[in-house]
Amino acid sequence: MSEGKLQKLVIRCFKDERFQEELLDLKYTALLNPETYSFSFKADYQEEQAQGTSGDDPKFVRSLPEDLTLDFLFDRTGVIIHYGDDPLSSSGDTVYKDQGNGIIDDLDAFKKAVYDYNGDKHKPNYLIITWGSLSFRCFLTSMDVEYKLFKPDGTPLRAMVKATFKRFIEAEERVAEENNNSPDLTHYRVVKAGDTLPLMTYRIYGDPKYYLEVARVNNISNFRKLKVGQELFFPPLQKQS
Repeated sequence: MSEGKLQKLVIRCFKDERFQEELLDLKYTALLNPETYSFSFKADYQEEQAQGTSGDDPKFVRSLPEDLTLDFLFDRTGVIIHYGDDPLSSSGDTVYKDQGNGIIDDLDAFKKAVYDYNGDKHKPNYLIITWGSLSFRCFLTSMDVEYKLFKPDGTPLRAMVKATFKRFIEAEERVAEENNNSPDLTHYRVVKAGDTLPLMTYRIYGDPKYYLEVARVNNISNFRKLKVGQELFFPPLQKQS
């Protein structure tokens, strides 16, 4: 790509979660590139409290896939050069391109690509949004349409669409991310003031009942007397029902 060449935001549509079956007829290219886009990051915490503990101590579970929010402009007023082939016509003080359905067809094409139900997969399409350095595998979670300008007969000529997309993570990648905090992995923790072995065990395994096993592998004879600064080893455990 040569320096300075305008690159449009593109949304490509796919049937499958591995992004191999592309729906070429649904590819969407933005009329105007967005002025901004934003990411939203959230974390999931478990708020159950261990028996015998005081106060809330939410346990981090995982980082949730991020959201991408984009604003799209749809316009058939004629102010955007080379958009539509019909000549300008006028009504009173308003000049617009006489496109019949205004922006309705444009919005329908966008909606069909990102939102409508895919009969083969029984869900909306998987998407890849690309623009410059942005490459985002995702699916649509919400779309708000605001109509802003109309013909005398009420046909809309301009609309703003705010769309939010959630990053799609394949099953193998998701399992790998979740296992970073799995009780099946080895953990080391340093004792801090106020820590008890049942409480630390609850933070790692989600259940304090494994504290005797942790005491055994760390050669702790009195689990009620932990030393601040002491490093404890929390082994992989097969969780019991």
